[in-house]
Amino acid sequence: MNTLDTFDPNGVGLDNGAYFGLPFTPDEARLVLISAPWDVTVSYGTGTSEAPDAIIEASMQLDLYDALSPGAWRRGIATADIDYSLLETSQRLRSDAERVIRHLEEGGAVADDAVCRKIRRVNEGCVQMNENIRAQARAWLAQGKLVGLVGGDHSTPYGLVQALGERGEGFGILHIDAHCDLRRAYEGFEYSHASIMYNVLRDVPQAERIVEVGVRDYCDAEAELARSSERIRMFDDTQLSAAAFEGETWGATCRRIVAELPERVYVSFDIDGLSVEYCPHTGTPVAGGLTFNQAVYLLHETVRSGRRIIGFDVVEVVPRPGSSIDASTGARILYKLCGLTLKSEL
Repeated sequence: MNTLDTFDPNGVGLDNGAYFGLPFTPDEARLVLISAPWDVTVSYGTGTSEAPDAIIEASMQLDLYDALSPGAWRRGIATADIDYSLLETSQRLRSDAERVIRHLEEGGAVADDAVCRKIRRVNEGCVQMNENIRAQARAWLAQGKLVGLVGGDHSTPYGLVQALGERGEGFGILHIDAHCDLRRAYEGFEYSHASIMYNVLRDVPQAERIVEVGVRDYCDAEAELARSSERIRMFDDTQLSAAAFEGETWGATCRRIVAELPERVYVSFDIDGLSVEYCPHTGTPVAGGLTFNQAVYLLHETVRSGRRIIGFDVVEVVPRPGSSIDASTGARILYKLCGLTLKSEL
């Protein structure tokens, strides 16, 4: 019997442990979602390691019809088994990371004996997490699947980006974020959530272009790297706002952004790229940012331009008891990305 024979897309969301309550197994689906419950190196608020489960729960309240990609879900969106050993390791290493961060905030240095061992343990754990995600991604990519990742903090997609790079073809990264994430070994942590785009530039030459959108909180070194690297294009929040104030439509702005991307695109979507009302509990909230509809329009314009989305992540969602907005926003951005990714290859 076909998987869809007994599934009612107009009915109540199924509590089956899968994103959106969809009935597909990974073997049946075109797109597989892997999860990374991890937030060891976050430098302010914690809790994004709880996001995969919270987004699964919130996604059951989502209706499946999407005007931008109607029926795309029928090609199959599946949920890979979540490796909860990542969550256990994250919780264990987080205490080491917190001690390091506190030491630095009190004026200490990363080379001090008091924190050297803790930094080493955190870095070793992050390497293991990266290998875990890369192995999962490799396995599904080898089966011809599209792969998306649900974090976790923004360090978690590194293994997926590496796995895509290993396949040899060049691609661009559309990076929606409040932060550049171009810091080198931030707070002593080589694979910090604040370092992922620096690490991609260093390690994944197939990532030919990183187009950063909505960034509005970054340091001098990141600004200099963005200016000097031929592989980075920045559309920061100040530029975007100025263009709007001077009369440029959002559609025209999006076309300028998309023009900087190659034909194959990976989307890295940090939820704090949105305005804070959509993600009030995210780990490092920053005033300003995109509206939900602006972000969705940009994603749609990327696909409408003829570009193909080859993979994506949604990260830095922090659920909170008594508030559903963060997980609800994350679930809806995730669903838009799933549908547009599937649509983009038709």
